[in-house]
Amino acid sequence: MPRPLSSPQTADDLLDLLIVGGGPAGATAALYSARSGRRTRVIDKGVSAGALGKSRDIANFPGILGPIPGTSVVERIREQAASFGAEFVVDRVTASSLGEPVKTAWGAKDAYRARALLVATGSMGRSVLLPGEEELVGRGVSYCATCDGFFFRDQEVAVAGDSEEAAEEALLLARYAAHVHVLVPAEALRAPRAVLDEIAAAPNVSIHPWTRVRAILGQAAVEAVEVKSLDGDARPLPVAGAFLYLQGGRPIVDWLGGQVPLTQQGCIVVDEFYQTPVPGVFAAGDVLCKHLKQAVIAAAEGASAAVSVDRYLSGRAALRPDWA
Repeated sequence: MPRPLSSPQTADDLLDLLIVGGGPAGATAALYSARSGRRTRVIDKGVSAGALGKSRDIANFPGILGPIPGTSVVERIREQAASFGAEFVVDRVTASSLGEPVKTAWGAKDAYRARALLVATGSMGRSVLLPGEEELVGRGVSYCATCDGFFFRDQEVAVAGDSEEAAEEALLLARYAAHVHVLVPAEALRAPRAVLDEIAAAPNVSIHPWTRVRAILGQAAVEAVEVKSLDGDARPLPVAGAFLYLQGGRPIVDWLGGQVPLTQQGCIVVDEFYQTPVPGVFAAGDVLCKHLKQAVIAAAEGASAAVSVDRYLSGRAALRPDWA
């Protein structure tokens, strides 16, 4: 599996293509882009963050005899992309600027600049917020421990989610917080063994399996989260911070800041070449809301988008089909 870069991008480090999202669409696009000689970087929250990474058994991906975990499929595509020079960075993109010829995406760790950008963030965004969540964002509710963990030094916090991202963020919070309660809405966290072992060894981290957050409680700031376990009643858990890493079924496009046209369902609008109406900005995978959500289709769209990006970077005034 390709390693994250040892150092983040510098101010003068201009890429040909920046891909946000490292699932089958983003990783396949990275493979095609890097193989064509383009300097390519993928920003992603982790192998298990997307829909394919959460799939336990994959048996219908071409060329792979299954069933195998979805994370293994993603890792194989990433390894192939990395063999051609694609770079993978673990970060969470929170904002972007897309109107200029050079596109910029800001993450929790650094800013990333490229001549073209591919949106491949999938469709696991949440459409329904928890009671109290919106009112207390920035006042104890957070979606980024890297950004806000420092402000909860010596306080108790909760992390809600079962993804690798949630596990990593819990470990980061353990450096600051007096205690970290990891509220897992499933049997266990879905994270690499090394991460799970590190969490198990942390004296100030508690795992609560089969526990869901039902509401965020507090007036001026977070005072508690209302939780419910599989076999118990709802109860308040006193905490000063609630870090939410929960998934839903909507395209993850909040970081685009309304700069790219969307359908009424929140899906990105592209043409037949996977280019959005914003020059130099492309999209592929589940953010397009196709009727059939399959890894092989997302991978095919990533390959097609990468070819279109290469033609765009070559200075084509207009993209045309091969048969035209």
